[in-house]
Amino acid sequence: MNDEKEKSFKPFIAADLLLPELTVTSIISGIILAVVFGAVNAYLGLKVGMTISASIPAAVVSMSITRYLMKRDSILENNIVQTIGSAGESLAAGAIFTIPAMFLWARGAGVKLPSMKYITLVSIIGGLLGVLFMIPLRKALIVKEHGHLPYPEGSACADVLLAGEEGGEKAKATFLGMGFGAFYKILTDGFKLFPSRLEYVFKKPFHVTIGGDFLPAILGVGFIIGRRISGLMLAGSILGWIIIIPVIVEFGGGLTVFPADVSIASLDNVGIWNYYIRYIGAGAVAFGGLLALLKSIPLIYNSIIEIIKDYNEMIKDNSMLRTDRDLPLSTVILGILFIWFLMSTIPMIRLGFVGAIIVIIFGYFFATVSSRIVGLIGSSSNPISGMTMATLLITGLIYKQIGPISSDVIISVFTVGSIICIIIAMAGDTSQDLKTGFLVGATPYKQQIGEIIGVLVTGVSLSGVLFLLDSAWGFGTAQLPAPQATLIKLVVKGVMEGQLPWTLIFIGIGVGLMVEVLNLPILPIAIGLYLPIHLTSVIFIGGVIRGLLGKELFNFDSYEKKVKIDSGVLFSAGLIAGEGIIGIILALFSVLNISIVIGLNLGWIATIIFFMILLYMMLKWSIFKNVEH
Repeated sequence: MNDEKEKSFKPFIAADLLLPELTVTSIISGIILAVVFGAVNAYLGLKVGMTISASIPAAVVSMSITRYLMKRDSILENNIVQTIGSAGESLAAGAIFTIPAMFLWARGAGVKLPSMKYITLVSIIGGLLGVLFMIPLRKALIVKEHGHLPYPEGSACADVLLAGEEGGEKAKATFLGMGFGAFYKILTDGFKLFPSRLEYVFKKPFHVTIGGDFLPAILGVGFIIGRRISGLMLAGSILGWIIIIPVIVEFGGGLTVFPADVSIASLDNVGIWNYYIRYIGAGAVAFGGLLALLKSIPLIYNSIIEIIKDYNEMIKDNSMLRTDRDLPLSTVILGILFIWFLMSTIPMIRLGFVGAIIVIIFGYFFATVSSRIVGLIGSSSNPISGMTMATLLITGLIYKQIGPISSDVIISVFTVGSIICIIIAMAGDTSQDLKTGFLVGATPYKQQIGEIIGVLVTGVSLSGVLFLLDSAWGFGTAQLPAPQATLIKLVVKGVMEGQLPWTLIFIGIGVGLMVEVLNLPILPIAIGLYLPIHLTSVIFIGGVIRGLLGKELFNFDSYEKKVKIDSGVLFSAGLIAGEGIIGIILALFSVLNISIVIGLNLGWIATIIFFMILLYMMLKWSIFKNVEH
């Protein structure tokens, strides 16, 4: 059946038609988007513990740049721009889950922080391996499974590129969101005209904090993930902040309980969250991630069997059609071997022979899994954290058996986890991009070169972004909680040093088990339990706005609903990008001791007014958007 679909499928641009594709224009435009989206996703992931897929916004922006500003009309050129741009977002998503964990551990252990050269090398190695591991899978997963594996983001991206005449209106939503998000961020966190965080602490009848970080990016995340997921996240925060914290305050009294070194009575609610709730949330997240991985085992097994079955047929396929040309398999294998040699021999990476072998074996295995999973259920459901934690656990146990534990050994474990995490993220992104190319009729090897370009430029720029953010606010602080990185640090520290508040971790595992028994998604609730309620409350507001699109109150038909959701998603992506860019600039100002505070604080009333304006703009570009059939 799949073979028939493969033969009958005709891409938008025929294989015998040549159009501009990997051009100087598309490369430069893609590099700019890769750097921007990579920096924005790094900021967003460290801020709220979630990243966004930049493929669709990148496609819209690329359409506006190449078609409307430069008056170029090649859909294949647009496709290369979004391919390079989305590579930057995915590399950042993998890196911020793990590399900041090394900063957190190094500060606690009193050892030297990772250098910019180290971060650049790890990012590029992981990114290149993610792309190279995916290339031999393209025909098996993208071509032969066409019609069976939908690749949601890749297909949606192709729809955007194909609907070129809508590009102007869609680009308007994205750029307006970027402008408003940037303007709002400058006012609140730059000029300090009004506070971005509002909260109120109730002392009676029980000790509880409610509040929100009223920022554009957080609202935009809520709209993108929707009502159900944002509601589950808020439920996790309610469990932590409105149930568990009051219980700790009520019964903890003057006790001093590990890991805190002061009494519970002397801690405020944020302090209790930092010392206790975060560990409970970490246990729940770890349980949810590993359970998601276990549930994927049948899918993993079937994927490997099918790929092995198709491998000989792929080797025999000597088709010279433009749309069938991948980078040569010999080039891919030599590239992988060369990277393995670098990992084994470069002292800065500290992997050696054993670590490099672990990276290659686990990397290929999880790249296959990632490419298959995102094809079925999309990138947002890819259990990256579970696969990364499984890698860290196994790697840590292997190194413990080899010899004594030292700081160098622990850094090696972190390095393996970092590279694997980036491989997983990049393999998923590459498969989505190749699906887009398959649908529009792109040349695969040119897209693969585009992915490599995106990896190289983002790997170089990302190290500077991470150092900048850490220097300005510090990983693991209220400004940059870095949830996944903190969890990774806890896992490695627990395995290698045994220094964890295991009681709190197992309480979190118990919460995850309870949620599983109730047949609810564990990870959204666990992440909500881990995050401050200030974030999840505003995320939920964005989710509610998207949820209103499905209510009978507005009586939208399916076409209207799709157009309004697409418009809202693009506006939300613009909000995230706008705030993220200004966040990076403000971090730079902080490092350089440049202050733009104007000494006028309009107070919390101004916060409410500006946030209501922000809500109105989101409603205007989603629920109240005019739709012509």
